[in-house]
Amino acid sequence: MRPASRREGRTPLRIRYRRTRGRRLRRLLHVFLALIASLCAAAVVAYHLTAVPEPHPETVTQSTVFLDAGGAYLGRRGPVDRQEVPLSAVPRHVQEAVIAAENRSFRTDSGISPRALARATLATLTGGDPQGGSTITQQYVKNALLSPERSLSRKAREALIAIKLDRTRTKDEILEGYLNTVYFGRGAAGIQSAARNYFGVDARSLTVAQGAALASIVNIPSYYEKAGSDPEVTAKLENRWEWVLDAMAAGGSITDGQRAAARFPAFRFYPPGETEGQRQYLIDVAAKEAADRLGMAEDQLASGGYSVTTTFDLAAQDRATQLIEEHPGGKGVRVHTAVVGMVPGDGAVRLLYGGSDYARQPFNDAVNGAVEAGTALEPFSGLRRAGEPLSKLLRTAAPTPLALASAYATVATDGRYATPYTVARITREGRTVYRARPEVRRVLDGKEAGMADARSGAGPAPVAVGSAGAKAFTTAGAGGGITRRTVWTTGYDGRLALTVALFADRAGGRKGTTVPAQLPNEPSPTGFAQRVAAGLWEAATRSGPKSAAEEDGGRG
Repeated sequence: MRPASRREGRTPLRIRYRRTRGRRLRRLLHVFLALIASLCAAAVVAYHLTAVPEPHPETVTQSTVFLDAGGAYLGRRGPVDRQEVPLSAVPRHVQEAVIAAENRSFRTDSGISPRALARATLATLTGGDPQGGSTITQQYVKNALLSPERSLSRKAREALIAIKLDRTRTKDEILEGYLNTVYFGRGAAGIQSAARNYFGVDARSLTVAQGAALASIVNIPSYYEKAGSDPEVTAKLENRWEWVLDAMAAGGSITDGQRAAARFPAFRFYPPGETEGQRQYLIDVAAKEAADRLGMAEDQLASGGYSVTTTFDLAAQDRATQLIEEHPGGKGVRVHTAVVGMVPGDGAVRLLYGGSDYARQPFNDAVNGAVEAGTALEPFSGLRRAGEPLSKLLRTAAPTPLALASAYATVATDGRYATPYTVARITREGRTVYRARPEVRRVLDGKEAGMADARSGAGPAPVAVGSAGAKAFTTAGAGGGITRRTVWTTGYDGRLALTVALFADRAGGRKGTTVPAQLPNEPSPTGFAQRVAAGLWEAATRSGPKSAAEEDGGRG
């Protein structure tokens, strides 16, 4: 046993704990402060060592878009449906709609949302669902600069880069990058492609209502992309659209009058219909010509972010689709209709119908199809001094519809041949890099041109020029009666030379082959060709777009 004196002199543990509690708390505070200081130092070092990466290649790749002569959207080529636009090309109300929908503190925050960052970190640690609520800056970093993996290290790097971006770039620069890369559904990356895919307009033309709708779509683009074609999706998007507009009005980015006047916009149908597929014939021809004019391969053009304004009249082109689809064809026989309409003395191609189904037949009958001419060349017989390329045409038994239309266009301008073209202008980032200049040369003297004009009988009508009922057309072809193999119908005046060609084929003896066939008698091939020509003449001459020569003249 211990001596009693030692037992009596020992201080109880409870008392000793109370006496040392302050010292231990001070030590714990020192450790905590040292840890905080270490973490802060590590964050500072990490911040300085973290470089802002370059955007992923796929986020800077752009598509090339094709427009008709009036600026209507035809389609695109390229691996990604995206075209960059400066922030100045995006209306302020569209910018504010996106901010209202995605990050209302964007103009004042530091690039990150600590609360959203904490939620995302907790979700990553616990394996929960991905958390939203990131700032616009963080979304831009995540979408354009980093990989999509889910990890704490990537989330920390995202936050550091977002802070650094916010300190080194202006809010407008960050917003521009975000608007050019964020996904809107329907395959559209960026605000410009979204505006065209959903509303058929450029970003600069978006209304308050349209801008709020696109801003609402960003939340769940793969779901909302069906707006306009799926009633349930459309109703849900309209509710979110109302919410965005209310936030814009509350924040002062639109007036109460603008809020009251806003109406839920109409969307382009999705997925696109058959008419848009038919336009691929036009894009094929224009893409090849544009690439040649710029001296590059077509794949380079497709990913170059160009805007190609073509010479085509989309309204007349769609009218051609409607008229030609009325032909029932024949039993076991497929009827082909090719149409070319061009401006005499200029060469601008307004109409180019090369086939009814691009997916089934990418071959363009109007440009590459050799159609037996028969009597369609009779007005040119006996011309002795025709220059090239007209003389070459006159030696060809089966010309292309484009070549024959060019020949009649030459007659319409007193013997001056204009090289056909389909690209009027090419721009990139708002700068014009190519503008068409008509190539015109005399290939017939006035006397011979007058002879061909008189023989064709398809020149200007004596009265009511431009009226489909008064326009004179010449109809010719190969074969006659029940043996008719081809039909050509042509009309022209100083504004337009229009040619419609009909021919037929049927399945060949071997799989995948075809052989020429006689045109079915019902409906009458000549009557059908003339009805198509008359309907297209009216559509194309009513108020057609200007040619390159007319535009140059107008600029003085």
